[in-house]
Amino acid sequence: MRPLLAVNDWGMNEMQGAELRDCDYGSAPSPACFTPPSQHGCSPPTHHSPPRADVGHGPARFRRTSAEAAQMKVFLGWVLTYVLCLAAVRKMWSSRYLRSHLSRSLYMNMLSPNQAPYWEVSHQWYLCDKEKLSEELQPIFVQSFLDQGTQTFLNRSIEKSGWLSIQLYHSFMSSVFSMFMSRTSINGLLGRGSMFVFSPEQFQRLLKVGPDWKSHRLLDLGAGDGEVTKVMSPHFEEIYVTEMSQTMIWQLQKKKYRVLNIDEWQSTGFLYDVISCLNLLDRCHQPVTLLKEMRSVLEPTRGRVILALVLPFHPYVENGK
Repeated sequence: MRPLLAVNDWGMNEMQGAELRDCDYGSAPSPACFTPPSQHGCSPPTHHSPPRADVGHGPARFRRTSAEAAQMKVFLGWVLTYVLCLAAVRKMWSSRYLRSHLSRSLYMNMLSPNQAPYWEVSHQWYLCDKEKLSEELQPIFVQSFLDQGTQTFLNRSIEKSGWLSIQLYHSFMSSVFSMFMSRTSINGLLGRGSMFVFSPEQFQRLLKVGPDWKSHRLLDLGAGDGEVTKVMSPHFEEIYVTEMSQTMIWQLQKKKYRVLNIDEWQSTGFLYDVISCLNLLDRCHQPVTLLKEMRSVLEPTRGRVILALVLPFHPYVENGK
């Protein structure tokens, strides 16, 4: 048996391949205990000490460093995603969005699924006291009514509000995207937030026209996703819309409407038979200027402007423009 001795690096050149002769294994090794391999007529042993690692140099070291850096990036990305998800969930459950009446109604609906919905028990339509209107408005005021189209929209909206999984999904996605998108753009991205102003029958009654009435050109300012435009569109040959939110513009383009830039519709040279401005005056920073521009492009003899405004008037510019 010829065991090898572990030696220091400084003695590796002399000790490598040396053969151990009779010596005291309990004592420290001495030069007399070693015989050069040439004296025994044999080749040096095949056992070699591992080469020194050249720390800090070579392609292996570079590959190992790159792999560690990639792993660190993946780990940091995972941690960041986890923190963002926690923040979004916290905001979803603590913000005013889920403390709204809709969220409370959803929660109560899940607790008592057999309870009859409030709209089936009793409902009250909006009524206006005409005596409080000015003398100029009283004869031309048109009272809206709860027709079949309106009831269908209400039933569909209330039914969707009871879909727990959809509501939680919308709430979570809204909380995440609200960090860098407006509420209108989020609604356009998620395909929600459609506005209802009037049904086809209410629109005809407001303009005092019949189902077969036709006109030439319609301009819908701030059209949103185009659902209200769709109510008016059967009566017009050309339909133009404007919108600031890019996601809502995508929705309008899918409906094949002609989208004009918000600074373009005033200078196209067109005169419009009907201009609709629905829930927009309190969302722009210059409402009086907007009214003047609408008048300048309205057909002077038969043109009509349809305005919808939430009262009391509280201006709020969502996009800062």
